[in-house]
Amino acid sequence: MRQTLYALILIFLLNACATGVPKIRIDGSSTVYPITEAVVEEFVKKNKNTKITVGHAGTGGGLKKFCRNEIDITNASRNIKKKEIEACKGNDIDFLELSVALDGLAIVVHPSNDWAKDITVAELKKMWEPAAQDKIKYWDQIRSTWPHKPLNLYGAGVSSGTYDYFTEAIMGESHASRGDYNASEDDNVLVSGIAGDPYALGFFGVAYYEENHDKLKLVPVDDQKPDNGNGAILPTVENVKSGQYAPLSRPLFIYVNKKSTRRTDIQEFVRFYLQNVATYTREVGYIPMSAEDYQKEMIKFQDFIKR
Repeated sequence: MRQTLYALILIFLLNACATGVPKIRIDGSSTVYPITEAVVEEFVKKNKNTKITVGHAGTGGGLKKFCRNEIDITNASRNIKKKEIEACKGNDIDFLELSVALDGLAIVVHPSNDWAKDITVAELKKMWEPAAQDKIKYWDQIRSTWPHKPLNLYGAGVSSGTYDYFTEAIMGESHASRGDYNASEDDNVLVSGIAGDPYALGFFGVAYYEENHDKLKLVPVDDQKPDNGNGAILPTVENVKSGQYAPLSRPLFIYVNKKSTRRTDIQEFVRFYLQNVATYTREVGYIPMSAEDYQKEMIKFQDFIKR
């Protein structure tokens, strides 16, 4: 009986220790998710006692959790909005924005599409603007030389930072778009949809195109501004870094909760992230910033934790 009691106490203590290990909680952008996931995987290999959870609820979903103090770090494919800043303030949450990589939004079609060899920003707006709903239904309504075939649109869901960025860049106003399109927060769902639809056009981060380039066709974008180069531009590393792939190039971020940085495991993780993210960014198909830019972000973080 006494041995059984000792065994039960031992099991209780072991469980208490296991559950007492603090977790680093991360959520947010599905675009930034592959970068953070790669960093986490390597960090955990070197720090086996650290528990880290990573979700991909979308930028908006992640920031809601972040501003409710439910997570320590959120991935974001856009800057935090004023209403989100106010939500964080309301819950006494101070935070730091850190730039971690660069990305270009890819405009893609089905591989059999032999007419959309390029597209202008004005044509993208004509397809996607709110006024297009129930009116712009065929390819030849966009360019008369294109065929009279159904125009089937695929894009990020409305809580995604990618959606926010796309609508801001193309329509000039965040969340301004037609609603009758195939929407998903999961970029893999969009890839599958476009890959199976000969009359599709969609957008998502260029990394997802790179992963699935055998299933999709990339469409160069022309912003029709001479200072950004001549003609339609592809989202290559050089064009994104230089800003020539305009207006669909963007920075990617993580946001860090000030209270969380009191913990040494959070400090170590964020330092590891900034020191190594350039390597993992390349591995998952995104574009790293310069070494000087990462050093600036590290200085920002060091100053932040000292405040």
